[in-house]
Amino acid sequence: MSLVFAHRGYSAKFPENTMISFQQAEKVCADGIELDIQMTKDGELVIIHDEKVDRTTNGSGYVKDYLYKDIRTLDAASKYNGNGQKMQIPSLHEFFEWLQQTNIICNIEFKNNKLPYKGMEEKTVELIRQYGLENQIIFSSFNHYSMVLCNQIDPAIETALLFSDGIYRPWMYAKAIKANGIHPNQRLINKEFIRDSESFGIKVRAYTVNDPKKMKLFADSGISALITDDPSLAKSMLNFAP
Repeated sequence: MSLVFAHRGYSAKFPENTMISFQQAEKVCADGIELDIQMTKDGELVIIHDEKVDRTTNGSGYVKDYLYKDIRTLDAASKYNGNGQKMQIPSLHEFFEWLQQTNIICNIEFKNNKLPYKGMEEKTVELIRQYGLENQIIFSSFNHYSMVLCNQIDPAIETALLFSDGIYRPWMYAKAIKANGIHPNQRLINKEFIRDSESFGIKVRAYTVNDPKKMKLFADSGISALITDDPSLAKSMLNFAP
């Protein structure tokens, strides 16, 4: 059975990468949550997709230039057309306090392919160990060097390679650098791609799958997981009897 990962939480209906988005994903029975981490000027791991805060908050500038106490004053729901409730950018600490009370899998995407965050991998692994969440975590990144480093730090935590362009036999490449899975852009894959990778022992979790027909097609092809903005729709499609 294919799993459903909520992309930045239940981002189709709630502000992305906020605690309410994660909590609502659990309520609709998402199997996993995908989120993104950046690091503040004083080394705090925070959950936000972009290197800058401009798109998703009422602030401006790079995450790396904010102190944690200052970034927490921003409204992570200000650009969202919701009920007007202010929401903070969550810290990874805050998220883990909630996650450890659930059985949800968490895919942490390291947003270190554009800006280098020195020590991000070590800090994240240390925090995971503090909360005893090793079995609920998957790391992913477009920065494959980072995934190799994570595997060296703690090979017990799954790693997966993100990519948006074609790679020849990516399952073989993943195996060569000891990754457990691949997270390709959904436009790159088909039935054969999924079957070749999964049969080689490399899990495929495609992003961002919002088309119901593709959800069904990929699930029928044996994909390990769908990463989607609408986990409720995906769960209903995967449970739909033809």
